[in-house]
Amino acid sequence: MVNDLTKLRDDLGERGIDVLRVMYSDVLGIPRSKDILVSQLDKACHNGPAFSQGVWTTTTGGEFHEANGIANDGLQDFFTQIVPSTISPLAWEPGVAYVIGDAFNPDGKPNMMSPRSVLQKVIESYQALGLHPVVGPELEFYISTKDENGNFQRSLSQTGRVYMTGTLVDPDGDFLHLMRMLDSLNIGAFAGNHEFSPSQYEVNLWHSEALDAADRTFFFKSAVKDIIAKRGKHATFLGKPWSDEGGSGFHLHFSVTDADGINKMHDGRGNLSPAAKMLIAGIVKHANALTAFTNPTINSFKRLGPDTLAPYRSNWGYDNRSCMVRVPPERGQGTRLEIRVGDGAANPYLVIAAILAAGLDGIVNEMECPPDAVGMAYDNEDAEILPESFTQSLDALEVDDALRNQLSQELVNVFMVLKRDEIARYEAAVEDPTTREVTDWEITEYAEAY
Repeated sequence: MVNDLTKLRDDLGERGIDVLRVMYSDVLGIPRSKDILVSQLDKACHNGPAFSQGVWTTTTGGEFHEANGIANDGLQDFFTQIVPSTISPLAWEPGVAYVIGDAFNPDGKPNMMSPRSVLQKVIESYQALGLHPVVGPELEFYISTKDENGNFQRSLSQTGRVYMTGTLVDPDGDFLHLMRMLDSLNIGAFAGNHEFSPSQYEVNLWHSEALDAADRTFFFKSAVKDIIAKRGKHATFLGKPWSDEGGSGFHLHFSVTDADGINKMHDGRGNLSPAAKMLIAGIVKHANALTAFTNPTINSFKRLGPDTLAPYRSNWGYDNRSCMVRVPPERGQGTRLEIRVGDGAANPYLVIAAILAAGLDGIVNEMECPPDAVGMAYDNEDAEILPESFTQSLDALEVDDALRNQLSQELVNVFMVLKRDEIARYEAAVEDPTTREVTDWEITEYAEAY
């Protein structure tokens, strides 16, 4: 290890990189990190860097909670091991590079409160069946400014500019600059445009093996916020930042291949394969619990509902954007599912892990796929309505033993503690907790964190 780190230190120095930003995702999806001087890399990363386990149970506001005995055990350390293949130099911070840090306990075992460790566990369960999950993320976000009172304001007000680029939707060149910086990061960003709502944008990322796609999405979200902040503005992936405009989605395209990369989602005759239908069955069955991870805030559920262009029922359909699971029209190697329920605040590792875990349960138990929904599916009562509040989704996760076991009970424990606390604080602070309007509490709690 020391020899490898010494060589890496020298290689990075030759590339002009003098700071390595070791990053990992906490349970909420917030990037946690430590900057390591490359000149000290062989010493600093030999057994670390180390972090307190308390980071797993820390809220967006910095409050610490107990789960899994973290406090009772004296706030022990966990250690990170850098993943050199993920090193990505930052064009907007010359001399600095991102790198993923995998989380391990002091005994050398993977830390199962780490979202990345949990995703790796689920992927290994697929590989045991000879399957390899491939995913492609699509994320939307807003660019905003702050007024003299510190309130967030959309940079644009003109509506009707969906699928546009250029000065009319990017008058200060922020989005164009963002695209160039993302290209230099080499995380698979290939296209982008202004989205449906004013100041809302989308960037497309290439699909890849599930862990790589999650890492790239994690870097993408971190980079967007960093780059826009350096322009004096604010980017947020929050699901519903404003009451008067649409929300930001996190859609996930999902397929499985064999070890040779051959798509196993079709039967060679233009139809879905049995494996694809079992994946759909598992995702639909676990839909209520899934929403806890795909829509992980109180704010998320103000984006969902009938006729919102977001899913409302746990259903699926062929090329049907009113469904939770859409099957795009491509076949052959392009056959895949699109899970449309998620919002931008979601943790990419947990979104992917939870969707994969639900689908895996469908395959392992050879679940029968329900009929596809035809036409606008919001009023199709053949499928159950998705949870209408965050409390309902957490309640569903709490009783979904299969999903929790496929993931990690330790991580679910932390997630539950943090999110039940969010709900309690929201209900204590907001006069009408059932309001569909976006409250100041939500903006304070979520807008900068996500």
